[in-house]
Amino acid sequence: MTAFPAAPTEPLHTIGHTMVARITGPLLVIDSADDLAYGEFVEVEAAGDTNGAPVTRRGQVLEVDGSRAVVQVFGGTAGIGREGTTVLSRGRPARTGVGRDYLGRILDGAGRPRDGGPEPIPEDERDVGGMPLNPVARDHPDEFIETGVSAIDGLLTLVRGQKLPVFSGYGLPADELAARIATEARVPGDDAGFAVVFAAMGVTRRTADFFTEQLAATGALERSVLLLNLADDPTVERILTPRVALTIAEHLAYEHALHVLVVLTDMTSYCEALREISAAREELPGRRGYPGYMYTDLATLYERAGRVRGRAGSVTQLPILSMPDDDITHPVPDLTGYITEGQVVLSRELHRTGVTPPIDVLPSLSRLMNAGIGGGKTREDHRAVADQLYACHARGIEVRRLLSIVGEGALADDDRRFLAFSDAFEAEFVGQGAGRRSITETLDAAWQLLADFPDDELTRIPAGLLARYRPPT
Repeated sequence: MTAFPAAPTEPLHTIGHTMVARITGPLLVIDSADDLAYGEFVEVEAAGDTNGAPVTRRGQVLEVDGSRAVVQVFGGTAGIGREGTTVLSRGRPARTGVGRDYLGRILDGAGRPRDGGPEPIPEDERDVGGMPLNPVARDHPDEFIETGVSAIDGLLTLVRGQKLPVFSGYGLPADELAARIATEARVPGDDAGFAVVFAAMGVTRRTADFFTEQLAATGALERSVLLLNLADDPTVERILTPRVALTIAEHLAYEHALHVLVVLTDMTSYCEALREISAAREELPGRRGYPGYMYTDLATLYERAGRVRGRAGSVTQLPILSMPDDDITHPVPDLTGYITEGQVVLSRELHRTGVTPPIDVLPSLSRLMNAGIGGGKTREDHRAVADQLYACHARGIEVRRLLSIVGEGALADDDRRFLAFSDAFEAEFVGQGAGRRSITETLDAAWQLLADFPDDELTRIPAGLLARYRPPT
């Protein structure tokens, strides 16, 4: 059973609402709707076109105000008129089937099969709105997830149960990074218990094919659920896509003890759909036309990540979002930053110079990194090496800016060493190319970059770690 079942398991209650007061975009405003409830799942039946062909579409109640209700119609309101339209109620909110049978499947944004296969066999049906977790029941994230990307694993460590967004400008390879993490990420020592739920919203068919091919070619599709909401699919369906994805992920995590990584791309497309529906409802706009409740709406999605005490599984989120004009203060990244535990920022400048992946580590951070690294998790030198890399790279960036003013001839020997370090750091450590690195290989690569510095300049690394891990010169 999907979010929009073709054959409902319970009989519809015929309400017979024919008082359609107004049609605005994908919305119907209905009078005399006393027995409709907020969030309820409905079917809209219209008389149809001039040839008399009936139109039946599914929808959801967005608002109830006294006897008036607003219904968003999935598939749009084309062919639906004010006269002869009837609303039939399911008496329940939107639900989706969940279970292990969804692994290896490609679905549309509403949870229906898109791969031509049979309907998945659900173990249960769940409300796509999810269930809020009692904060007392939450367990603190403290287990490392290895993505295979050195800049993330070494400096912006992803922890099981964390929500770590990727901020990208338009045209930057965020899709490639998302697919790469989805195919290569794992929990060290527990490969069999790792799964991916990948939800793409508002993507082109070319991008959808890219995600499908990447997951299939690497064999990752067998442990993944891929939901694709295309750019020409109904906008209102885009609002449902991340909720269906998270509902499937929660069941796999908490009922089957899987470590589930949920990739949501592109959250800016989701917010654009939210703004479009808000405008159709004639709501007062907030910043840049987005609805004033967008922060709350995003929080209802992001806060579904985490771990639960007494449950072995977890839900980790990696939202991908585009920043219009590369503006990190845009409402979507700005509000996302308040809710999530850090960010990975992609750099247009690094992308132009051929660095892959073009991660700018200085404005990036992972607030839960310290909880997931160290002896017994990654390696005992991890924190110290990361701090030293940050310190040396920051100094190198300062020298690079100074170079544009005074010229290379005015630089001291120390300045030249830090400048050379930053160039090598971006080209070799951040720009690792298509290859995958384990956390051990990542830390070893960091030590090689630091080998040219004398011990007295590596002030962030204790002497004991220097003696144990510093490569011979």
